[in-house]
Amino acid sequence: MTGGQPQISDWIRQQKSKNHLQDKEMTDISPYEALGGETMVRQLCARFYTLMDTLPEAAACRAVHPPSLTRAEEKLFEYLTGWLGGPPLYTDKYGHPRLRHRHLIAPIGKAEIEGWLLCFHKAWSETVPDSPLSRSIVDKIDALGWHMANRPMETS
Repeated sequence: MTGGQPQISDWIRQQKSKNHLQDKEMTDISPYEALGGETMVRQLCARFYTLMDTLPEAAACRAVHPPSLTRAEEKLFEYLTGWLGGPPLYTDKYGHPRLRHRHLIAPIGKAEIEGWLLCFHKAWSETVPDSPLSRSIVDKIDALGWHMANRPMETS
């Protein structure tokens, strides 16, 4: 679905073929369905942007967003829905995600990525029960988050 970022459902199929992650989530349903579908993704996105608006650690990430997060929340919902194997809402509206390209207008460095991932991890852990599937998705999101960097990383 994204350049260099296969859909999570592709990864799940690969794991099934290798006989990994043998639990009820690894049936023929998509990760989207296994994790709660539209309700889960809506709750996740709402919580994510609430956290971005309130966590001091996310200030750098929040600063590169417009004053209203409504549109960003809807786009994240549409993207995650398709990426998790649900309806391709984002691609139907906007075409190929080209996430890195679409985010070049915002300076994204270490502080922005860490803030974004903090919000995502907190929202995810509050919304989605822990499981092998859940952990594999978070790993993919972490990689995607760091892939979005478009300015040099500051050293500590």
